[in-house]
Amino acid sequence: MIKVANAPCSWGALEFDLEEKSEEIGFEQVLDEIKDTGYIGTELGDWGYMPTDPDLLRVAIDSRGLELLGAFVPVALVDERTHQMGIQSALRVAQLMYKAGYQNAFIVLADNNGSIPERTKNAGRITPEMGLTKNQWETYTNGAEKVAKAVKEAYGLRTVFHHHCAGYVETPQEIDTLMSMTDPNLVGLCLDMGHYAFGGGDPVSALRKHSDRIWHVHFKDFDPEAARLSREANGNYFDAIKRGVFCELGKGSVDFKTIVDLLQDKKYTDWIVVEQDILPGMGNPKICARTNREYLNSIGL
Repeated sequence: MIKVANAPCSWGALEFDLEEKSEEIGFEQVLDEIKDTGYIGTELGDWGYMPTDPDLLRVAIDSRGLELLGAFVPVALVDERTHQMGIQSALRVAQLMYKAGYQNAFIVLADNNGSIPERTKNAGRITPEMGLTKNQWETYTNGAEKVAKAVKEAYGLRTVFHHHCAGYVETPQEIDTLMSMTDPNLVGLCLDMGHYAFGGGDPVSALRKHSDRIWHVHFKDFDPEAARLSREANGNYFDAIKRGVFCELGKGSVDFKTIVDLLQDKKYTDWIVVEQDILPGMGNPKICARTNREYLNSIGL
């Protein structure tokens, strides 16, 4: 049976260094509202957002009847000098989840998104000229494998790579390259429906194409009209988020009904994480979370 979670990013708790950070909602309220709106799991959020003591983390999660299923770890993989620091960051997070008792949780590895000016400015409209060179790809994928190998050897946790707009792995072609250049026994794919659509692809096609590599799934919708308005205003990735490019489930272009059917046909029994990325202070996250859960109920989840 597929399990449905939500994540702190739906409440505006993002990994980026933003001026709006001071408006973040505290983790206790986020966990309460995740529970109240019908979800049974959560991701960890940015390091330090939730308790970094394993006992305190376990109490925070367990007291609400939730599960912790993974944690986002950004690493600037294109720069070999960051690899060792990235490994240490991933091991720190893996150790916390492992010691807190969540031995089946994932490391959700990603680029250091939002830190690359050209990619951040052109999110959703990336051209091949903005991509990595052959040597950069080798450095990038070697780094991803090193992180995954270190985490697996130390704690037995699996690593999935999260493609993401405003990073170096955004477009369908870039995701294909990453998958072809990494060990399928080490690096899985976290397929994020909204980012895949924003990056120019069809999530249904991605699900079919990369079925064997998809170990973790994020449900995020994509509003093409918000993307168009941002593009016409020459807006960057954060401008698109402010315009609601990641809208409530069922209100964008992603065909979730077909995706659910394919996941069930595939006998996928792991987690789906609902993510409606917003900036701190935007909207009413609890209402959106409840609406998104009701939508999933209506399509059989």
